[in-house]
Amino acid sequence: MVEISQGHPSPLGATVMTGGVNFSLFSANATSVELLLFDRMDQPDPVVIALDPQVNHTYYYWHVMVHGIGHGQIYGYRVHGPYCPERGMRFNAHKILLDPYTRLVAYGDNWDRRLAYGMGDNTVSALKSVVVDDGLYDWEGDEPHCRPMGESIFYEMHVRGFTRHDSSGVAHPGTYRGVIEKIPYLQNLGITAIELLPVQQHDEQEVERENPITGEPLINYWGYAPLAPFAPHAGYAVKGGLAALDEFRDMVKALHRAGIEVIVDVVFNHTAEGDEKGPTICLRGLENVAYYMLKEDPRYYYDFSGCGNTVSGNHSIVRRLIRNCLRYWVRELHVDGFRFDLASILSRDEDGTPIDNSPILWELESDPVLAGTKLIAEAWDAGGLYQLGSFTGDRWAEWNGRFRDDVRRFVRGEAGMVRDLAWRMTGSYDLFRDKDSFSWHRSVNYITCHDGFTLNDLVSYQKKHNEANGENNLDGWEHNLSWNCGAEGETDDPEILSLRFRQMHNLMALLLLGRGTPLVLGGDEFGRTQQGNNNAYCQDNEISWFDWGLLQENDKLYHFVRYLIWLRRQHPTLRAYDMPHPGAYREGMTQGVSFHGTKLHEPDWTNESRSLAIQFHGVEGDIDFCLLINAFWGPLEFELSPEKNWRCLFDTWQMQTETNLPVGRGPLNEGSYTVEARSVVLLAEWQPGQELIDWTNPNGRAPHL
Repeated sequence: MVEISQGHPSPLGATVMTGGVNFSLFSANATSVELLLFDRMDQPDPVVIALDPQVNHTYYYWHVMVHGIGHGQIYGYRVHGPYCPERGMRFNAHKILLDPYTRLVAYGDNWDRRLAYGMGDNTVSALKSVVVDDGLYDWEGDEPHCRPMGESIFYEMHVRGFTRHDSSGVAHPGTYRGVIEKIPYLQNLGITAIELLPVQQHDEQEVERENPITGEPLINYWGYAPLAPFAPHAGYAVKGGLAALDEFRDMVKALHRAGIEVIVDVVFNHTAEGDEKGPTICLRGLENVAYYMLKEDPRYYYDFSGCGNTVSGNHSIVRRLIRNCLRYWVRELHVDGFRFDLASILSRDEDGTPIDNSPILWELESDPVLAGTKLIAEAWDAGGLYQLGSFTGDRWAEWNGRFRDDVRRFVRGEAGMVRDLAWRMTGSYDLFRDKDSFSWHRSVNYITCHDGFTLNDLVSYQKKHNEANGENNLDGWEHNLSWNCGAEGETDDPEILSLRFRQMHNLMALLLLGRGTPLVLGGDEFGRTQQGNNNAYCQDNEISWFDWGLLQENDKLYHFVRYLIWLRRQHPTLRAYDMPHPGAYREGMTQGVSFHGTKLHEPDWTNESRSLAIQFHGVEGDIDFCLLINAFWGPLEFELSPEKNWRCLFDTWQMQTETNLPVGRGPLNEGSYTVEARSVVLLAEWQPGQELIDWTNPNGRAPHL
């Protein structure tokens, strides 16, 4: 017989206390609630505790203290209430529901998403919540790092895909522990933070299709199908049960010891419950009208996420859940920041109308627990709301989709892109100028990310090739701004391969030398390919996994990226992130830089121009750099400033023609430099006695970062 007492409505979730566990659940319209205690995740006959509405119910909260249980207890809820879709209510007491505040989810082969549909009982097959005592883990003095954004270089990666391939050489492929084994690689590359695709517990079974080519079942591989926002995804752990939580913490602690921050991609815009035809797993069965945005006919959901439903982020109950969740990831899991998927949904009110000064966004901006963390917005949503440069708040950084698009356009040779390139390379002040406090680091610059082509595919495919996704190649972005350099996909043509090689170097140079905070898509540094799939969200296979054999095959690209990162971290001129003063609109482009064309002080802004020279003026104690960029299909001769003695740090044309190109050729006394077709050159102010780093030596390494 289980001993219970009244319990308390606060805190929400399952909280270990002296002598037992306090359970508290929000449901405003439930008529009764049952707490179920399990000895194992597939137990058909759990202990059922019926909460007394007169004793265990305070206002909107159902609560009970269960004595004699603790850390590791498996539990779930049945919530009774009206099933009236026409009123927005979808209570279904046949389904076991997750606690939205659970710190861990218990599941295995028992979990069957199909049985979460309809009105049948799913006690055995349901996901279950787990009681967690966070005070049992020893952090050994670890704390989040709080590295300034202006000193950051992000590396976007998928926990499983990073080491799942046989070539990874780790003992625990596809896991949090596998990431730990690859920390020396991340250190050697020089990145300062990994940005992880969703590691909140998600539903891999959310994709209910097969690969039409292989017949294999498809899964939600990326993780944008959230179920339990507080819980690390158990599928990335070596061991099951409570070990998943500790293995995630072990990964964070090990990365921090290596000087690497952890940014997690959080999904508060939708859940894996889908539209009105979807399964009942958690929020839908707890209080559908509070957690989701419902249309005027409340049987149907607004879909600003493109995933069937939209979480009502500015409902008071949801605001509290989001805020408490992020605090938990900082306090108890020690993460350093968050990238918010489709963050503009959080700028909509409860009926989906865009609003200024979103309450939840201001609460996150001003929350003292989050004060030292990085907040990064994907400042748009699938409903057409686009807020790049105008996202609520003064401290939010934003993924800069314009940087991606404008640099792609310029490098592939489009006309009329020179002025746009100049804005992007100098911090995109044209986009962010309305911010009360402007810093260049607000712009998170990227050329590629998980969503779209990899760098290799960007220069190898003209069109997407998503047939393996089972959606008749209709999914994925059509607007790729890619160029295959003359042949679609794989080719043996040496001229095409040479051009692709150069274009990848050109794109990486612009990304890592532009003002803003750079984000590198993991694997791009050694030419990872997805075989032309630009939407590999459901591909848990070699399409998505890192093939580490490419690291040796494309070692020159890897060493080049590594050298660029070293340069950026070594020279404050290349990572300047505080604007001396906001300035007027046009001054925002020229703060600390000079622009030239092939003629000094004469940048060519005309429609047919495809070249630009950017001279970054050295900050105090550092040197000048001059970036010569030629996207034209023929060589161009650039005049050089006679006021400086220049040395050449790299020339992307000569990289493929000279096998042992040394860094630091110079000083250049000719007064000009010929930049070959579709090439980028970086010059640095010559100061005799400076150490020269030969980045092309595959056995060498940049100085210690």
